[in-house]
Amino acid sequence: MNRTLPNPEKVKQFRKLIIALSIIIPIAVALLFGIKIEGVDFTFLPPIYASINGLTAIVLIFALVAIKMRRITLHQRLIQFALLLSLLFLVAYVLYHITSDTTLYGGDYKITYLIILFSHIILSIVVIPLVLFAYLFAWQGNYERHKKWTRFAFPIWLYVAITGVVVYLMISPFY
Repeated sequence: MNRTLPNPEKVKQFRKLIIALSIIIPIAVALLFGIKIEGVDFTFLPPIYASINGLTAIVLIFALVAIKMRRITLHQRLIQFALLLSLLFLVAYVLYHITSDTTLYGGDYKITYLIILFSHIILSIVVIPLVLFAYLFAWQGNYERHKKWTRFAFPIWLYVAITGVVVYLMISPFY
């Protein structure tokens, strides 16, 4: 494969951007929970962003299959699509939460729900730099480092996508 490697200065800029995004996104999302915009109705979004999470999980599994079959271009495109889906999820999630009241879980499995929810939230924060650095290493052509990071990033990203659906299914009767 004859490809031009990215400029080291550009890589340095992307590293700084990844670190900044890994800090800014969780803080911004947390702060946005304190903001409520009245008069806008985005209550239709939870099933949509849950579906986006489900689709992300499916795309990630197909990306894994593609790389195992050495279909590198397909793998790259699927990962890029999964990144786009994650970004769409984040936008929909934020829009819903800045325009809607928090929904409390009222079912019989509250401890189970809270364990899944908290693990989902913590790992959704952890996965940001893992996925972005894994992507950066692949972009650099540093496939050994990409593989090492992906061993952690992939299962966490998949877990976050799947538990996003599970959290929605558990809380949806209480909307």
